[in-house]
Amino acid sequence: MKKFNYLILSFILFLLPTKVYSLIEVDITRGNLNPLPIAVSPLSSDSESITSLNKKLNVKNIGLEISKVVENNLRTSGLFNPLNKDAFLQKPDIAHLKPRFEDWALIKAQALITGKVMLQNEKLRVEFRLWDVLAGKEMMALAFTTVPKNWRRVGHIITDKVYERLTGEKGYFDTRIIYVSEKGPKTQRVKKLAIMDQDGHNTKYLTLGNELVLTPRFNPTNQMVTYLSYFRNLPRVYLLDIETGIQEVVGDFPGMTFAPRFSPDGKKIIMSFAKDGNSDIYTMDLENRIVERITNHPSIDTSPSYSPDGKYITFNSDRSGYQQIYVMKNDGTNVKRVSFGKGLYGTPVWSPRGDLIAFTKLHKGKFYIGVMRKDGKGERLLTENYYQEAPSWSPNGRVLIFYRETKSNSKGEGFSAKLWSIDLTGYNERLVDTETDASDPSWSSLLSN
Repeated sequence: MKKFNYLILSFILFLLPTKVYSLIEVDITRGNLNPLPIAVSPLSSDSESITSLNKKLNVKNIGLEISKVVENNLRTSGLFNPLNKDAFLQKPDIAHLKPRFEDWALIKAQALITGKVMLQNEKLRVEFRLWDVLAGKEMMALAFTTVPKNWRRVGHIITDKVYERLTGEKGYFDTRIIYVSEKGPKTQRVKKLAIMDQDGHNTKYLTLGNELVLTPRFNPTNQMVTYLSYFRNLPRVYLLDIETGIQEVVGDFPGMTFAPRFSPDGKKIIMSFAKDGNSDIYTMDLENRIVERITNHPSIDTSPSYSPDGKYITFNSDRSGYQQIYVMKNDGTNVKRVSFGKGLYGTPVWSPRGDLIAFTKLHKGKFYIGVMRKDGKGERLLTENYYQEAPSWSPNGRVLIFYRETKSNSKGEGFSAKLWSIDLTGYNERLVDTETDASDPSWSSLLSN
């Protein structure tokens, strides 16, 4: 993965017990109706330099703020129940050295996170420990050193480490989401590319809103995005380096172009574009700009998405008479229809794990976000609404983010577009905070990989 200096953190302490003492078990295979009670102690500090750092970063207490980031991440996952800090009986600095496990058990905590922040050579050093309260054992101890402005990222990385240790799966908190920011009435929407941390903080706008932008998608291997924009009413596919702001045109296409996406290795873009009244799927090699036609059919083929290994492509097509989901080899051969339910299927997206395909479904006037196995079996509808589409997977394949349009009052007047997320199990559906209306989200890979 491409490295960016200001994002790099030094992992300078890694202590992991060789034996697993944990009695804690977090069930992630179904809707978790009993989230794990966990105590996130404020990270302690005893240095005058931290006081000056608080002022510089415009926070009251950097240790408390980092713990809040961890706490909020764990809560939004739906798998954990962070306990109220007012109930904590032990001071943060003492708890970090040696917890009194009976005090934490008294407030029903099953796991405990403690930590300490220091300033060393103008760098922020953050230590944290994860404790199994039931077993009375330390489960993990880590420390990070980074520039002070990265303090929120430290909170996200701590959450990822805790999540992985307690669930056995990679986390998804040290990530970003790119989306289309929208303002104005529905007939005159101003649309800009925007990016934010997965928890809604650090929003940045990447385009000015002078031209229509659609379907931004992250490169799986770095912080590049591809998106569609209209220049003088002509569709163009662009590449944008988020860190440098450098933008380039991938190509001008003679007809309408739809939803470009990257291949898993980031070396190709796959898309569909309409020519002579027909829409087929094409790829473009980003190094030599060679365009290859993948489908050649009189029907409308669109919304292609690669499997994680790059060997297969899922797409939707009306070649059966109405819009359904298909899977084919990456050279366009061996095309198979995989959706057979009632309604129209669209926007299929392959899970990062490779086992599932997410989709949008329209049936009897309602829009659904659902998942099915790659062979089309096991279809499950996760959420329904007046209008919603464009699911995008978290990098661990556990959560889907999508956008939903609603009327803004009870009379059915007005209009609003917002981002929502939902767990793979169909539980923990929640609104994702954005500064403006939002659509077309795309989730990045883990930044700390």
